[in-house]
Amino acid sequence: MAQQKKWWEDGIRFECQGSGKCCVSHGEYGFVWLTLRDRRRMAKQLKLSTIEFTRKHCEKSQGMFRLKEEKPECQFLKGKACSIYEARPTQCRTWPFWPEVMDAKTWKNEVAAFCPGVGKGRVHSREEIEKAMKEQSASERKLRI
Repeated sequence: MAQQKKWWEDGIRFECQGSGKCCVSHGEYGFVWLTLRDRRRMAKQLKLSTIEFTRKHCEKSQGMFRLKEEKPECQFLKGKACSIYEARPTQCRTWPFWPEVMDAKTWKNEVAAFCPGVGKGRVHSREEIEKAMKEQSASERKLRI
């Protein structure tokens, strides 16, 4: 039996517009979950040890680390820009290609409806999209470690 073609297999045009909207999804800040690798990368960017970074910027919830909520947006969002962009967490780097939003209806309602980068810039290939989705899924599996 032939597998049905996914709506995004011919690629998706997307380029971050620096709006910061993904950091305050639908007007609300969502949790940014962090793997050990994320925390190490962010700590290095901030010239902190991983332990210092974790104590200062993270809290544990449900057995997993996440960024502390200090206001209704990410603590690293300065204006509309990420102040640690090069070291941003996997969850942020793989946006908008998260497995849970890659069905056509969810994409339309939860991504394209508010993200100004959808439909702009270069076309991300099926391979790139699948790679981002796999990276996000792998990251989610590592959260409890």
